[in-house]
Amino acid sequence: MTDTTPPSNAIRMQARPIGVSVRSNYVLAAIDIGTNSIHMVVVQVQPELPAFTIITREKETVRLGDCDLETGNLKPEIIQCSVETLRRYQKIAHSLAADEIVAVATSATREAPNGQEFIQRVRDELNLSINLISGPEEARRIYLGVLSGMELARQPHVMIDIGGGSTELILGNGQEPRSLSSTKVGAVRLSGQYVHSDPIDDKDYTALEAYVQGMLERPVEEVLAKVKPGETLRMVGTSGTIEALATMDAIDSLGGVPNPLNGYVLSFKHLHKLLKKLRKSSYDERLKIPGMVERRAEIIVAGAVILHEAMSLLGVDELIICERALREGMIVDWMLNRGLIEDKLCYQSSVRERSTRKIAQKYHVDLPYAERTAEFAVSLFDQTQGVLHEWGETERELLWVATLLHNCGLYVSHSAHHKHSYYLIRHGELLGFTELEVELIANLARYHRKSAPKKKHEPYANLSSEDRLLVRQLSGLMRLAIALDRRQLGTIRKVRCENRPDSKQVKLLLYPKETGDPCDLERWSINYKKELFEHEFGVELLVLLAG
Repeated sequence: MTDTTPPSNAIRMQARPIGVSVRSNYVLAAIDIGTNSIHMVVVQVQPELPAFTIITREKETVRLGDCDLETGNLKPEIIQCSVETLRRYQKIAHSLAADEIVAVATSATREAPNGQEFIQRVRDELNLSINLISGPEEARRIYLGVLSGMELARQPHVMIDIGGGSTELILGNGQEPRSLSSTKVGAVRLSGQYVHSDPIDDKDYTALEAYVQGMLERPVEEVLAKVKPGETLRMVGTSGTIEALATMDAIDSLGGVPNPLNGYVLSFKHLHKLLKKLRKSSYDERLKIPGMVERRAEIIVAGAVILHEAMSLLGVDELIICERALREGMIVDWMLNRGLIEDKLCYQSSVRERSTRKIAQKYHVDLPYAERTAEFAVSLFDQTQGVLHEWGETERELLWVATLLHNCGLYVSHSAHHKHSYYLIRHGELLGFTELEVELIANLARYHRKSAPKKKHEPYANLSSEDRLLVRQLSGLMRLAIALDRRQLGTIRKVRCENRPDSKQVKLLLYPKETGDPCDLERWSINYKKELFEHEFGVELLVLLAG
C-alpha cells in the first residue's frame, strides 16, 4: 500500500480526534452476506503496527439470491438456512474470543422486498446487526480489501469481483479510486435467467453472452476513459467465481494449485479455452473437472462468461488473483474509522467527507453557506449532548452531512426542495455510509423545513422507533442551525447554549460578527423554527443577543 498526502481541507465533520483506543490483539469478525454465499473472516487486529492477522475463514453456500420468481422475496427455507449459518458463525466467533462482530449484506438482501424482514429476524434472534451497503460502497470496500493484500505500485489496476448478484469494477492505483461501479450481472442471477438447458444450448448461451456484454459496456467505458495516455492497465480478480476458474486452470496447466492462490496469473487465452469446455459440459461433466466444487458447478458458466466478456471489453490479456476482497475490506474500513491506519490509505479516512462534498458540488450547493450551517449544527449538538440527548459521534457525523446537503434539492426546483433533497441524497451514491445511514441523512435533510416528521410519510414511517427519534431530534437542531444564518451572510460568528434543566429552559446566546448588529432576522427565524426543537426536547428556547 502506498502512502498518500492528506487532503488540504480538514475533516470538519470529525472535529474531534478520530483515533479510538483499541487494545492490542483485539479480535474482530467480519461477515459478508452475499447472493451466493455467506462468508466470515475472523482476524486479530494489531493497532500498534497497524495490521491484522487472519485467524480463520468460513464459507457457506446458501443461495440467498435464489428468490421467489413471482414476488422477488427471499425464500423462507433459505432465510432459515441463512439464520442458522449466522448462528453457527456467531458461535465460532465467540469461541475465538471475538470482541466484536460486524456484518454487511449486499445485492440479494438489498433488492428483495422482504430483505428488511430478514435483517430484523437476525437482529431479534441473534442480536446481530446487519448493515446493508450499496453497490458502489461494496466496490469501495473490495478495493480496500485488495489494497490490504497487494501492492499496486501506483500503477493503474482494474479490479473485478464477480458475485452472485452483481459484478464490481474498480479502477485504482493504490490511492483514491478513479472509478467504482456495481452492475447487476452475477453468477447466480444470470444462471437463473439464462441457463435453462444442460449443457447450455446455443440459443441460451448467445442470449447470456449478449446480455452480459450490454450490461458491462458502460462501466468498462468509464474505466477506460480514466486510464491516462501512456498507462498500461493491469487486472486483478477476486472472490469465489474467479478463484474457482483460476484453480481449474492451475490444475490443468501446472498439475496442482499454488498455495496461496494469491498472485496466480490467469490468461485470457486459458480462460477462453476453459469457457469453451464449460459451456459444452453438462452439470455432471462439470463436476468431474478437477478443482470444481458441487455448488459452484451450477453457476460457473454464467460466471465464466462475465469474466470473459469483461476481459475482452477491457482488452487485457491476463489477470492476477487476489484472495482478499470485501470481508478484508470491512476490516480495513473498521480500522480506518478508528484512526488506526490513518498514515496509509489516508484518503480513505476522509471518504465520507470527500463523498459528501462531491455530492454538494454535483448539485451546486452553496458551500460557504452550507458549511456555516453544518458547523452551527454540530456546535448545537455538542453543547446539548449529555443534557438534552445522548447521541454519539456517528449521529453527530450524520447531522453534519445532512446539514451540508440540506439544500441540494434546489438543483431540481425551489418548490418543495426539501423533498427533492431527500431523493437526491438517497440516490446520490454517498460512499462510506451504510444504506441505513444514507436513509437517515436523507430523512434529516427532508425535514429541515416545512412539516415535522409524520408517520404518514413512508420513508420516515419505515424507520425503527429509535431512528425516528433520531430524525426528529436532530432535525430540530438542524432547523435552528439553518435559522442562525437566515440572511446567508455569516452575520453570527458563534452561538452558546446555556442549559437550565431545573426550569426546563435553554438560553441561546447569539454572538454577532459585526458589533451593533441586532440580528433581528436571525432571531425572528429561530423563534419561527424552534417548535420542533422545543417539542422533542421538552424545553423552552429563549433567544438572546450576547451583550
